[in-house]
Amino acid sequence: METAGNGTVVMVTGAAGNLGLAVVHRLVANGHRLVCVERSSEALERLSADYGHASDMVRLGGIDLTDTDSCKEAVARALKEFGRVDALVNTVGGFETGPVAEAGVNQWERLFRTNAQTAYTISAAVLRPMQEAGYGRIVHIAAAPGLKASANQAAYAASKGAVIRLTEAIAAENRDKRISANCILPGTIDTPQNRAAMPNAETDSWVQPGDIAKLIGFLVSPAGGVVTGAAIPATGRI
Repeated sequence: METAGNGTVVMVTGAAGNLGLAVVHRLVANGHRLVCVERSSEALERLSADYGHASDMVRLGGIDLTDTDSCKEAVARALKEFGRVDALVNTVGGFETGPVAEAGVNQWERLFRTNAQTAYTISAAVLRPMQEAGYGRIVHIAAAPGLKASANQAAYAASKGAVIRLTEAIAAENRDKRISANCILPGTIDTPQNRAAMPNAETDSWVQPGDIAKLIGFLVSPAGGVVTGAAIPATGRI
């Protein structure tokens, strides 16, 4: 079953974050129905302020994306509400740096849990209903260091590299089921947090969350199936 643009059901993880909110705004404008997922129920209040209790938006708080059962619960609730999940946009992730000799294995484990394990468990949860429907779109947020690490990025780069490899495998396994899987490699995203952390940085080349959201809007559309297994740079205007 191929869905036409309007009415497509998209699950967005990290929906109340800076990028997540931009994705939600774009997909609402495109006429999609949304399942907005957050670890913190309080974070979802940011969405309520903009969208109230719209019937085409389900808000799921208290979802632990590192936990298989929690991810299955989120998908089951989405299926109960809308009958299907056509697309997944996973914006959840974390960032830390430090030299290998000092950062410690705890940072390695933490970043793999936050970046790679979350991507794996939520992908596994949505894939079964997508396979049964014969249609799906999956988009993860990776990072350029996942292709080549710089100093102090070992754990971060390795965890994002795992997201890229996961995406490639999902794409290869599901091509004949009309399920695409891609990941985006953003440059520095223009957020209040990044501006505060880098007050002297030149921000003209930073990528806007809304621009990434536009790219995601294409990738989750029926036309976006022409691209699969890709790691797509989104590094800002040049």
